[in-house]
Amino acid sequence: MSEKIKIITTEDGSHSLYHEELKETYHSFHGAYRESLHVFMIYGLDSWVAMNPKKYPIRIFEVGFGTGLNAWLTLVWAEQYQIPVLYHTIEPFPLSKEIYSQLNFIHQNDAIWHYHKYFEALHQAPWNEGGPISEYFNFKKDQVTLEEAQLYPTDVVFFDAFAPSKQPELWEKDMLEKVVNSMRPGAVFTTYSAKGQLKRDLNNLGLEVETPPGPPGKKEMTRAWKKAE
Repeated sequence: MSEKIKIITTEDGSHSLYHEELKETYHSFHGAYRESLHVFMIYGLDSWVAMNPKKYPIRIFEVGFGTGLNAWLTLVWAEQYQIPVLYHTIEPFPLSKEIYSQLNFIHQNDAIWHYHKYFEALHQAPWNEGGPISEYFNFKKDQVTLEEAQLYPTDVVFFDAFAPSKQPELWEKDMLEKVVNSMRPGAVFTTYSAKGQLKRDLNNLGLEVETPPGPPGKKEMTRAWKKAE
């Protein structure tokens, strides 16, 4: 295992990773699973579907594939609701099999345990290609930076980069503008960060910005909508 990355167990029992060089975790210490569910599923995907019923397939773009947790939760969602999802994610520094094969986000007695096999399938999928992982989940992951990435029209943005204090270049207005320009009318942008500068930049880029309650251990987060036509 890389000396720079260590597996840790968060407060809800799910795994995350600690990047020693950045002194940053991939998810919240208060619960990796709960954080992803709260920020990206409930306040992201579920919220978009509530505003756009039966508008399928849903196109999702994620900044920071990382452990694959957000992509896997979305796959489970797509299969459970039988709603087609086109999922595009970028990650310039993929995890090795030595690390991702040890990650676990749910217990064997969990109701969605039978979807566990897809977690490794997401990591084993070839980079810079695209294709189906399951019946309702089509997946493409690119090993590129946000600056290099070719973006597609998007309905839901999962902005899950490392914190602005750790990777400030990803949170600069020109990078946010690139993402916002890819968002279709009515699209939603969601992230765990509640930084004032982020909210001001998103507002200046024409999005309607909200500050919902954050996941466990965090007071607030950010969600922003692109105006519908």
